[in-house]
Amino acid sequence: MTGEERARIVSEEYIDLIVDNRNLPHLVNEYEDVTVHVMNDLYAILHIPASILETGLANIEYYSLPMIFGLTDVNAIDASRINDLRAIPTLDLRGQGVLVGIVDTGIDYTNPVFIHENGTTKIAAIWDQTIETGISPPDAMFGSVYTMEEINLALMSTAPFDIVPSMDENGHGTMMAGIVAGNEVPEANFSGVVPDAELIVVKLRQAKRVLRDFYVIPEASIAFQENTIMWGVQYCLQVARRLGRPLVVCLGIGSAQGGHDGRSPLPNLLNIFGAFRDTVIVTAVGNEANKGRHYLGIADPAAGSSTVELNVSEDERGFTMELWGASPGIFSIDILSPSGEYIPRIPVSLRVHRVISFIFERTVIDVDYQTVEAATGDQLIMLRFRNVTPGTWVFNVYGQGDLAAAFHIWLPMGDFITDNTYFLQPNIYTTLLTPSASPAPIAMTAYNPMNGNLYVNAGRGYSRADVVKPELAAPGVGYIAPTLDHSFAGYTGTSAAAAHTAGIAAIALEWGTILGNSPGMDSIEVKNFLIRGARRRANLSYPNRDWGYGIVDVFNVFDILRVDILRI
Repeated sequence: MTGEERARIVSEEYIDLIVDNRNLPHLVNEYEDVTVHVMNDLYAILHIPASILETGLANIEYYSLPMIFGLTDVNAIDASRINDLRAIPTLDLRGQGVLVGIVDTGIDYTNPVFIHENGTTKIAAIWDQTIETGISPPDAMFGSVYTMEEINLALMSTAPFDIVPSMDENGHGTMMAGIVAGNEVPEANFSGVVPDAELIVVKLRQAKRVLRDFYVIPEASIAFQENTIMWGVQYCLQVARRLGRPLVVCLGIGSAQGGHDGRSPLPNLLNIFGAFRDTVIVTAVGNEANKGRHYLGIADPAAGSSTVELNVSEDERGFTMELWGASPGIFSIDILSPSGEYIPRIPVSLRVHRVISFIFERTVIDVDYQTVEAATGDQLIMLRFRNVTPGTWVFNVYGQGDLAAAFHIWLPMGDFITDNTYFLQPNIYTTLLTPSASPAPIAMTAYNPMNGNLYVNAGRGYSRADVVKPELAAPGVGYIAPTLDHSFAGYTGTSAAAAHTAGIAAIALEWGTILGNSPGMDSIEVKNFLIRGARRRANLSYPNRDWGYGIVDVFNVFDILRVDILRI
């Protein structure tokens, strides 16, 4: 790749498309100006001029355009009975020999919770995707890598950031890493789940402005592209394989885009990587259940149409809305604005791109139909609202043919949309975020260990493909974790629950791989161990859409193993 071609990786003048390598010959011929950037045997990234977005999805497969991900967060060690396990001398498992990958906002490597007593770091490597002055991973060709040796030199310096300039300006990544592997701080009643584990940290690049504009993402929102997350996960795996050590990857990020069925590029990649030996991937389901951002309906041709009402906030400027229809249904919509301006039913075609401007309002809506979306085979209708008028918008969803078919509509997650934009008749289920619908990784919800209640906003299952997600619940309300000022604060959300579970997965890999009791475990095997040992309430049936298979109890996992071994 030439210097000019490499510059396109981070250039705002080019967008990135995620493509299946099997389609490369066809796609390279389809675009006039394209740079091919191979990621692995499965996927490549195409860098093409951003002007192609001017026609919406008319010339792009939806799954190829990177989805945009945000953060899923805004005394837990005892709740999962980790201390009970440590009280047994032969099971005082603290993550020794295990690597944990945090793909997030970076890390404050100067925080004492990440420094050994001898002054050295517990971070094996940092890949900061936002810095272009250092050495990049040879395959990714962007960002800068900082080794453990360089971080140790920085920690000995009076000006550490002159040597390793990577910082976590947000604090979310530092929180996640601290929950997993932070040192014990008794006076703050804090300990990481596996304080002897080491970390691989990836600080993600912010999404390109052209893609943020396409999806109408607010300027102030933390937003990451799907392809840079994929690169980050792959980097963690490469470092672990080079060092010959087991790996847990923890993702506390999510997106409300896509079909919520695990079939887009990042979930697919996680499903494959999560089945590798000595590798566990843990994801958070997000915090969207009670935000009113999901609608479930039935389009019955015999009934005419299904009516969807959406309240738009006074301070809303724009957003994206996606309708996913179940096959073999075929769907179309009409639109009624708050002022009463009516857009008649937009007819179905294989691909439709229309720009709708209203006469009495400043609202502009880009409408894209993909009747057979390439990754799922289902229909997608995407609407992108700009200068949107506040009030109640009404959409009639029509079915075609003689079969009634279900459809889902999702609004954006987190702060990508205002709190007062919501469906008037929402559905709290299938509110888990991408990539948590991916089958192999462990998808975590959050509960409050103080009262035993599920976190009220925690995303609910199942996936749109009816796969059981989440699988388990872990502490995630008021979780004490490190902050950027080297103090501690309470965090609430499913990211904290995912980080907690990543630490428990590291315990499993230490026992299985490092101590030789069950070498080669993958995400599914560790998941099944945790499911077997989960605590379940007598008045609930399992699995269920709220709790999955129950509450993580690592002591019970080993207690069951002990009983099984005695039987043998």
